[in-house]
Amino acid sequence: MSTAALKQRIQDEMKAAMKGGDKPRLGVIRLIMSAIKQIEVDERIELDDDRIIAVLDKMTKQRRESATQYEQAGRDDLLEQENYEIDVLKEFLPAALSDAEIDAMIDDAIASTGASAIKDMGKVMGKLKPQMQGRADMAAVSGKIKTRLNAA
Repeated sequence: MSTAALKQRIQDEMKAAMKGGDKPRLGVIRLIMSAIKQIEVDERIELDDDRIIAVLDKMTKQRRESATQYEQAGRDDLLEQENYEIDVLKEFLPAALSDAEIDAMIDDAIASTGASAIKDMGKVMGKLKPQMQGRADMAAVSGKIKTRLNAA
């Protein structure tokens, strides 16, 4: 993808949602565009696809946390809304990694950094985060790394 291909795709989807009268989808896409525009205005830059993926990943993580809280509180109406927003956000993120791919990447990162104890966690996460951004739940990846390093 070129520098702003993802942003263009999001804008095209926003236009399609407007023309199609899909108000719930349009609302989520407007939230995405607002988050992107906020960073662009604050930092006076044009976001590239990697930064946009980071924004989408952060928005997805926030919604997962909210969904968990709504589920615990028994607020099915709000839970449904958060899950819908997560589904729309996922459309713009790269394809998710499988558990086998995540495990292989963790093994490679541990081997290449020479990590042997939990104190090396930062090195491993630093190596994996750019490769997995938007493609895996980093909290779950972190748990897997801790398990591996504790077992070592």
